Amino acid sequence: MDETEFWELIDGSREAAEGDPEEQADALVERLLGLDPDAVVDFARHFEARYNRAYSWDLWAAASVLLGGASDDAFDYFRCWLIGQGREVFEGALHDPDQLAELLDDFDERVDGDAEELGYAADEAYEQMTGGVMPDLELPPPPREPLGSYLDFDDERTMAERFPTLWDRFRP
Repeated sequence: MDETEFWELIDGSREAAEGDPEEQADALVERLLGLDPDAVVDFARHFEARYNRAYSWDLWAAASVLLGGASDDAFDYFRCWLIGQGREVFEGALHDPDQLAELLDDFDERVDGDAEELGYAADEAYEQMTGGVMPDLELPPPPREPLGSYLDFDDERTMAERFPTLWDRFRP
């Protein structure tokens, strides 16, 4: 599976679910079940590699702005959600998290920003197909600490300066 096919599966599942993260996970599992087990493993590699790339202080801070705070778990689920938004949003956010203010049409912190189940879609599909667990993806270990420089999410001045567009749009 190449990167284009990966993003087509993500986009197709999001469109089918009309943006609902839980329904997107179900739609993605259904699409993955139409592939062979090796392709599902390839999909999981693509997903995990992007999930690990998104482990940065800047992106965590942006998630905190959008969500009104973001614990470790909330940031994990946010990264899954970010991948689920598609290539343009994902890559744009990695390049400059402040761009999320322009990349997102809208954001409802009660629904958006949490797609935990999307992170398990490949595992679920693989298990349904084979009756076994996903094999080791043979990827480098994830970073132990977020990439980049630490940001104090509670320092409103710093957050507003670092993410001016995002702060103006999504914080009071």
